[in-house]
Amino acid sequence: MMRRLALLLLVTLALTVSAQKRALSILGDSYSTYKGFVKPDTNYVWYPNKPLNGNEGNDVQQVRQTWWHQFVRQGNFRLCQNNSFSGATICHTGYNKDDYSDRSFLTRVPFLGSPEVIIVFGGTNDSWAKSPIGNYQYEGWTKADCYNFRPAMACMLSSLQDHYPGADIYVVINTKLSEEITESMKVISDHYGVRWIQLHDIDKQWGHPSQKGMQQIAEQLGNVIK
Repeated sequence: MMRRLALLLLVTLALTVSAQKRALSILGDSYSTYKGFVKPDTNYVWYPNKPLNGNEGNDVQQVRQTWWHQFVRQGNFRLCQNNSFSGATICHTGYNKDDYSDRSFLTRVPFLGSPEVIIVFGGTNDSWAKSPIGNYQYEGWTKADCYNFRPAMACMLSSLQDHYPGADIYVVINTKLSEEITESMKVISDHYGVRWIQLHDIDKQWGHPSQKGMQQIAEQLGNVIK
């Protein structure tokens, strides 16, 4: 009787542990936005983007169609915080060489809640804005250094590991980025032991994932992040 009771308790404990959802946070740009579903709510959003003045828009018109909503549901995660900001660069240099230090990925590192898993989905705007690349630098960063992509990327990953010890961090690399940005993201992620995921064949409208593209992203991430 005692053995049977002990076995029942072990099975119950195992089922309870397996059913627990891991807290997931996103540090992203427009690809991960949706109006009313990012924090803080003052962040700029791109989705939903409807046709304007006869131009084609994007067919992602429901939050459940976003890659992250699908991924969280399918992967049995719990969304902790989605801190995504449309147009944001990883480094402090944005479009037209403007100062983006108020919205850069690096600046937003401390504001992800208490995640167990962190997905960093950026680099697209650094590539599109042709932000300065800079040199590989793994310590002693100044704010001036972080107006360049490579030092900012390294500082960001180091800061994430400092702020969220024990969290699993994944870097998602978009398709069709410049060779320098793509290679730099891989090299710097490898330096910090952070796993990177190179996306491929993502369907897009206006440079942003369509419904099909969102599904493809969720599937490709799900193949890596369990």
